[in-house]
Amino acid sequence: MVILSLAACADKSDKIAASYVSPTIYQGMTCQQLATEAQSVVNRAQEASHAQDKKASNDAVATGVGVVLFWPALFFIKGDGAQAAEVARLKGEITAIQQASNMKNCNIQIK
Repeated sequence: MVILSLAACADKSDKIAASYVSPTIYQGMTCQQLATEAQSVVNRAQEASHAQDKKASNDAVATGVGVVLFWPALFFIKGDGAQAAEVARLKGEITAIQQASNMKNCNIQIK
C-alpha cells in the first residue's frame, strides 16, 4: 500500500514537463504584445507552480504520517491532476511565446 501511495504523490512544479503549445497562436502579436502576454503568463505560471508545490508538500506530509503513524492519512494524498495540467500548459505557453518572440526578433527574455 505504501508503494502505491508514493506513486500517487503530486510532483513538484519543477518536475512537470511543458505541454506543447504552438507558437503560431502568437504570430499576429507585436513585440510589445508578446512582452505583455509573456509577463501575464509568467505571473499565472508562478501562481500555479506555487499551488502545485503546496499540493506536493501536503502529499509528502500525508505520506510520512501515513507510513509512520496513521495509515488512513494515505487517503489524503491527492496526486497530480488539474493543477499539474495547468502548470504544464502554462510552461508550454511560455515556450511558445519565447519561440514567437525569436521568430520576430523581439529579443524578449522570459525568466
